[in-house]
Amino acid sequence: MSEEIQAPEFAAPLKTWSLAKGGRRKPTEYDIVSRNLHNHMNDQEQPFHFPNIPMSDWYIKNRNNSPLKHSDWDSFTDPDKIVYRTYNILQDGQETYINSLFDQMNERGHDEMLSAEHAKVLVRLYTPARYAYHTLQLSSAYLQQMAPSSTITNCATYQTADELRVLTHTAYRTKELSNTFPGLGLGENEREIWENDAAWQGMRELMENALVAWDWAETFVVLNLLAKPAIEESIQVQFANYAKDSNDTLLGLLSQSQYNDSLRHRKWATALVKMVVEVDGNKEYIQSIVTKWMPLVNKAIETYCNEIPDAPDAASDAKEAVRDFLTTLNLQA
Repeated sequence: MSEEIQAPEFAAPLKTWSLAKGGRRKPTEYDIVSRNLHNHMNDQEQPFHFPNIPMSDWYIKNRNNSPLKHSDWDSFTDPDKIVYRTYNILQDGQETYINSLFDQMNERGHDEMLSAEHAKVLVRLYTPARYAYHTLQLSSAYLQQMAPSSTITNCATYQTADELRVLTHTAYRTKELSNTFPGLGLGENEREIWENDAAWQGMRELMENALVAWDWAETFVVLNLLAKPAIEESIQVQFANYAKDSNDTLLGLLSQSQYNDSLRHRKWATALVKMVVEVDGNKEYIQSIVTKWMPLVNKAIETYCNEIPDAPDAASDAKEAVRDFLTTLNLQA
């Protein structure tokens, strides 16, 4: 007697994406395009599925074996839930605003109304800032590559793009100012000033050290909790205040737009810190990094802010702003 042939059983079709099948709600656009995208996190001992290759060794040492630990890095969520589509919408609007500022100020003859004395200060303390912003861009790009979850990587990616944005604005203003103030070295001497002028040496020392802090968690803490706030509070707040007092309305408004991006970066950094400090030992590790790096942070603020004309409180105000930010994270400066 022949055996009865059984019809094959087919799995019932999923009602949602497989990665979200255990959830109790419909995944959002953010969930679908942001979570669980790092396949090199699947095997902690062999991140890229090839043993004993330098790239795998690097990730094992500087990410997988980082002192900062968490059992589910993919549970991190960007507070703003930004995706590539919405990021472009957001920043397209910001660039439209910035371009309109440039156009309106040109029509008013803004730069021609600036004093020659102020222009010389811009040469020394503003146009070389594109080098500082480039170091922030490089550090953000490294964080993007080394982060242990795609949701963290995405935040760092948009941050990297924002640093390029502010760098580009600075370069654009450098060229505009050179048209109005020829002979001051605008667009020509910024690298020499960045490398040699006393005002920039604290920031340069801070960022040159930050760029070789290879552990991903140390990079995150140094960059997002310390160096970025220090540089932003010094240039985008304290120097911008001086510029507004010097009739440089354009730089004041431009700095405010850039500072809005900076606050958004602090927002996601705050959310990540609040998530990781729930794990025993993580807060102590983060605090140890803050304590180690604060002397360089304070030096960076002081060497720059003390050179801002007619701003005796600039350094103390910038340092207080950084301390206040750390206090919101229950960290000691």
